[in-house]
Formats: sequence, structure tokens, C-alpha cells
Amino acid sequence: MNYSKLFKECYFSQAVALLLLLLLLAIGAVPGYLKGHWQWQKPPAIANLKELKQIRQTGITLPGWQTTEQAEQQIGEHKWSLQLLKKQDSQTEAVLLLLPQSGPRTQPQVEWTEINGWGRARWGRWDIAQNRSVEFTVKRSQVKELTAETTVKAMFFRAATREQTFAVLQWYAWRNGGNPSPLRWLLVDQIAQWHNQRVAWVAVSILVPMEPLGQIETIWSEIGSLGETVQAVLTASVL
Repeated sequence: MNYSKLFKECYFSQAVALLLLLLLLAIGAVPGYLKGHWQWQKPPAIANLKELKQIRQTGITLPGWQTTEQAEQQIGEHKWSLQLLKKQDSQTEAVLLLLPQSGPRTQPQVEWTEINGWGRARWGRWDIAQNRSVEFTVKRSQVKELTAETTVKAMFFRAATREQTFAVLQWYAWRNGGNPSPLRWLLVDQIAQWHNQRVAWVAVSILVPMEPLGQIETIWSEIGSLGETVQAVLTASVL
């Protein structure tokens, strides 16, 4: 694989997104500046904020999966929902970590860094390998509230600890999409604010045990399907 080309493409994509965001901010700031106030001083309210906050105490119910344990877990500076899952009629297990938006000014920032630190603190080691970007799609048949299919981009990698190796899937979920980059959410949220709306978000991290030094592709079918289910449930219930 041409890693040099891959890094250049990633940098170019992020640079373009940043320039678009700066342009949107500049254009959006002009009316507020002329009127003597700034929109971000009092952003529009978040719909279903109460339901979003409730996720920390209750987690979410996933069809086809049984929650064997759920608790509020301190990870870095935030309190996440930690759910231990077991697939019905199967031996497959998973860990689901959810961090919902807690207020109108709360933005996604360092969630993935905090997960990495939590992994090292909990298992003594958190060595990341085979990191790549993936996509999955939530169809209208899965969520009747959707007007079109939703494509979600996520980070997919292997994390090796002293006790267990995991396949990990991470992204920020919002109603009509998802992406592991906070910048992508900020862009869609700024566009929504022009229409006096907001784009609520939930940070999602899924861990599925796998064999040590194994290839994450062997787990993709299982973890990708679980990712679709999580996105669909969040969209239908709180986003």
C-alpha cells in the first residue's frame, strides 16, 4: 500500500473540510456581526436532550442482543454508558460504550484519546494496529423515520491488551450520518444552525473480542452489523 499517498489524501480531505468550515463560519458570522450579536453565544436548543442524557443511566436496547450489564463509567473527563452485550443464540460478546451530547454547547473533541487512555488503564496495554476507515449503511427499512439511506464512516482497528485483543469500531453518530472526525460533525451542525436547528451527536465505541494477532477483516461482518444496529437504534430513539 502507498502509505505516503494515503496520508496525503487524508490531509487534503481534512484541509478541504477545514476551509469549508471556516468559510461557513465567516459567512454565518456576518449577519450576527451587523446586528451586534453572535449566534454561537446562544445556540439553538438540542431536541431530545433529556433522552440523550438518559443514555448514561440506561444504555440502549438492541434487537438481537442481550445486555448482561450496564453502568455509568468514568472515562477521562466524561461519564459514558458501558454495556456488556451478548448476541442472542450465539456466543458472540461485545462491549458498547456510548457518550451522548450533554448540552447545546457540548462538542465532540477528545473522546477517542480518552478511550485509548481508559483501555491502557483497564488492561495495562492498548496497542493499536490495522487501523483503517470503513463505511456501513443504515437502510430506510431499518429506521422508518429516515427519508433516505444513511451512510456512516467509522474507524476500524485492532487493539491488543495484556488480557484480550479487540476489534474496535468508533464514530460520532448523528441523525443522517456519522463520522469519526469531530470536524465533520461541526460542519453539519453549523449548516443546521442556519435553519435554527441542531445536529445532536453520540460518540460510539464498539469492542468485540478477537483472537490475538488476528486480522480484523474476520470480525468485520459481526461488528459492522452491530454498528448498523446501534446507529439505527440511536436514530430512531434519540437523534
